[in-house]
Amino acid sequence: MAYQLDPSEYNPYYAHYLEKVEVSDLLSSLEEGLKNTSSFFESIPKEKLDFRYAPGKWSPKEILQHIIDTERVFAYRALHFVRADKVVLPGFDQDEFASNINADRKIEDLLDEYKIVRSSSIAFVKSCDEIAMQRRGVASESPISVRAAFHIICGHEVHHMEIIRERYL
Repeated sequence: MAYQLDPSEYNPYYAHYLEKVEVSDLLSSLEEGLKNTSSFFESIPKEKLDFRYAPGKWSPKEILQHIIDTERVFAYRALHFVRADKVVLPGFDQDEFASNINADRKIEDLLDEYKIVRSSSIAFVKSCDEIAMQRRGVASESPISVRAAFHIICGHEVHHMEIIRERYL
């Protein structure tokens, strides 16, 4: 399913994430992300995993948990829209989520969780036909399509890996 997203499929806030997704095929983007993100976090030196470059900033392990949480939230939104549920979904406060996570775990455990969540997203996308992927709903007071939600997931993780490369390593 190669296509271009129409700007009406997402809030302009997410455009910078979507610009980071280089593969136009969603399934390929999700699979590439699984490989790239896993190997990226595996390559971070152990002494850097809990490092914060400034007070109040997240550590790489907290960033990985944030990536996982965000994927869960966007996949949940997509599930509602695929099933044609007309409920308006709320936003989520990433800082509130982050203040209540337990990233004080082994990186291997976080990566296992990431891989399970991503594998679930891949299976979900494979189960959807083109019509389902184009369905839309409202989340965070903005319209969003199923396929845009999954592309945002992909661009979001690329964004955070760039930040880690620039500020942590």
